[in-house]
Amino acid sequence: MADSNKTEKATPQRRKKAREQGQIARSRELPGVLAIMGVAGTALLLTDNMAQHWRSLYSSVFAAASSDDFSASGPLLFWCSVEVMRWIVPMLLVALALSVGAGLAQGGLTIAPEALAPKFERFHPGNRVKQIFSLTSLSTLLKSLVPFSVILALGVQTMRVHWGELIRASETDVQALASVVASIALSVSWKAALVLLAWSAVDYGLTWRKNESELRMSKEEIKQESKSNDGNPAIKAQIRKLQRAMRKRHSLKAVQTATIVVTNPTHYAVALRYEPTMSAPEVVAKGTDLMAQKIKEIARDHDVMVMENKPLAQALYKSVEIGDAIPAQLYQAVAEILVVVFRAQAELREQEQRRRNRNAAGQIEGRP
Repeated sequence: MADSNKTEKATPQRRKKAREQGQIARSRELPGVLAIMGVAGTALLLTDNMAQHWRSLYSSVFAAASSDDFSASGPLLFWCSVEVMRWIVPMLLVALALSVGAGLAQGGLTIAPEALAPKFERFHPGNRVKQIFSLTSLSTLLKSLVPFSVILALGVQTMRVHWGELIRASETDVQALASVVASIALSVSWKAALVLLAWSAVDYGLTWRKNESELRMSKEEIKQESKSNDGNPAIKAQIRKLQRAMRKRHSLKAVQTATIVVTNPTHYAVALRYEPTMSAPEVVAKGTDLMAQKIKEIARDHDVMVMENKPLAQALYKSVEIGDAIPAQLYQAVAEILVVVFRAQAELREQEQRRRNRNAAGQIEGRP
């Protein structure tokens, strides 16, 4: 009986481990039933000219036997062997194909070294006796009696329906009696095959349900598996902390290459970089509170313009990640502030050029 604490579905790793141990939902009846049905169907296909064929074979054998011996190298044994193989091999191949196909369809090709490993306790007589008289063996026996009882009832019902026909055929010749018996046997056979096939499907469903119940896990087992897979949570938290610190240092260094820093003015700061060769401006750094103050300090130290625009700063911070280009809906707002930046930079260049010109003119006038 499954543990009441095991309420969660099995994880992929749990299923993989169970598969390695050979714990797979398979119906043992289904391959056998399909193999029997395949053999019966093949036999029916081969019986079209069976009587005429075997009659001809027997005539040839008896005729040859009157003038030849039954030695190991003689033709008579060779003919008989060929005919036997002609009938047996197709049936065996069909049975093998259906049996293997049913096994693969239920769980695929599985190689379970742990299940194949020798366990000497399996050979202990006491353990074998316990298995024979266990509840599992009893349930298996009862499950086998269900289809047997149904088939027995169908057989009795079929005999009851055809009993009068069977009595009348017995009063005629042997050929008529054989025909009626073959008809009754065929009727019982296909009904029994359908019963066994349906029971195999039921058995597979019960086996699958039992297997799923055994594979279920408790929440604690899932937590332990997650820890073993992903590592200690404290170590993972430390790794994430180091990663955040590295990203922070990298983004602060990238502020030096920014074109402008948009602020909130105190809570948000987003550094944008744009060059004429770029399709759209991109965010190189962003932060809130202390991080925002640090971004603005670095921007001022490296002559990067800082501009206050509360709605734009919040929109950029919430919708754009570091390293990504701004979305199309923010092009207009960003373009307006970039125009201001480029105009300011142009004015600074003009002022610097005029200053250089004045210095150059003063040097020329001061010469003797």
